[in-house]
Amino acid sequence: MAGKTVNGVPVEAILKPYEYDPSRVQRIPGPTVTPPALAIVDSDPQWPDIFQTIKSRILDAFESAQVATDPSAGNKVNILAINHVGSTSVPNLPAKAVIDIDLVLSCNDMSAEPFYVPALKAAGFQFRLREPAWNEHRYFVAWEPMWCNLHVWGPQCPEVERHRIFRDWLREHVDDRELYAGIKKECAALSREKGEVVMEYNLRKEWVIKEILLRAFRELGYLE
Repeated sequence: MAGKTVNGVPVEAILKPYEYDPSRVQRIPGPTVTPPALAIVDSDPQWPDIFQTIKSRILDAFESAQVATDPSAGNKVNILAINHVGSTSVPNLPAKAVIDIDLVLSCNDMSAEPFYVPALKAAGFQFRLREPAWNEHRYFVAWEPMWCNLHVWGPQCPEVERHRIFRDWLREHVDDRELYAGIKKECAALSREKGEVVMEYNLRKEWVIKEILLRAFRELGYLE
């Protein structure tokens, strides 16, 4: 697959999974907000509508920020995509009651933060962390009308493609959707029993995500 790209992203980069390293996470000081309980609930048909509500809020905040920006400063940041990802983006998949969004910007590194961080704060988001080593990942949360994890990425990001591929595969493959639902429930129950936080729950189910992605990659022709 050398040289092949998907939406401008090299396939080799899409195939390479991210290994979480807490030492490379830069946490942003701010008020503590209690996240929702670690519970897997039935799919809610209102989740796509809630995503659209939050998406509109982001678009409005960026539009207001663009208007307020001095055109001569040359520091505008454009929205390239706002994608509903994660389990709440897959119909009929039980999930935590959390909307996950990938916000793709024309630039999201430190030089662009003075523009997009205030815009997202105006949209009701709290800046929680940055991971420069992981595709310049930035993470924000909001809690109205329900909890939302907002992941901010730059253009041609491998993780955005991985999220899209995983979402679309689960939408189309009932067997893997049911497999994933079962593992999620088992991992959530075990994490609650052991008093773990969401990151530990995520690590528990990471193996099945990798397994499902491998099947998707093979069908897409990304693997031999």
